[in-house]
Amino acid sequence: MPELRALIFDVDGTLANTERDGHRIAFNRTFADAELNWYWSEELYGELLAIAGGKERICHYLQQYQPDFTSPPDLEGWVAELHAVKNQHYRQLLSEGAIPPRPGVMRLLNEARDQGLRLAIATTSALPNALALFEQALQPEGAFWFDVIGAGDMVRAKKPAPDIYYFVLRQMGLATGNCLAFEDSPQGLRAARAVGLQTIVTVNDYTQNEDFDGAALVVDGLGEPDQPFTMLSGQVAADTYINMELVHRLHQHRQISLTLGF
Repeated sequence: MPELRALIFDVDGTLANTERDGHRIAFNRTFADAELNWYWSEELYGELLAIAGGKERICHYLQQYQPDFTSPPDLEGWVAELHAVKNQHYRQLLSEGAIPPRPGVMRLLNEARDQGLRLAIATTSALPNALALFEQALQPEGAFWFDVIGAGDMVRAKKPAPDIYYFVLRQMGLATGNCLAFEDSPQGLRAARAVGLQTIVTVNDYTQNEDFDGAALVVDGLGEPDQPFTMLSGQVAADTYINMELVHRLHQHRQISLTLGF
């Protein structure tokens, strides 16, 4: 039976509520800087999250919400410049401590490290943004906790394409049976499941009503001993928060099911 050897985490919305409290605000500040009369409300941004990637999100917004906008001659370059400014605003928000890790994240990461499990990242976020989050929201040496960081444009296609997970697994030299993924969105779950990864989903305000068929467990967060999670899908015993004991049980159950052909 394959041994659990690594945990692979998405970043935005999974490790921290970066979408609502970080990226959305950074986009709006960027639009103001560029004297664009655009504002992405929490509701609108929730719709835009169906599109993976910041630059892709801007292009989708132009097509769907600003059809009369006169595009500059070099649209691709202009969007890239906007996105670069947005990333500067995002990292400024991180430096101000505006985006803490979600409850349970630090505890689970430390538990996994104490048990000798390897950690990895599979995100569509830009690499500098991911590193800034680790440094500011986790700990200054947070980036060094992860053996592999798969981010942004390291692969051709973003989630829900499975490319980033193939990249991370290849870099780690591990099979899917040795790993378990953590995601927060349907796109992330589809990417992880496409390579055969067992996946725990911790929903957020934007994804709590989405379909997560195929997830091992769907909860509203990792929880803490004094802050129990709400179970949305899956089966656990008397657990009220996700710790490594529960993770190992889920992995073992999954491997037994595969062995028996369930």
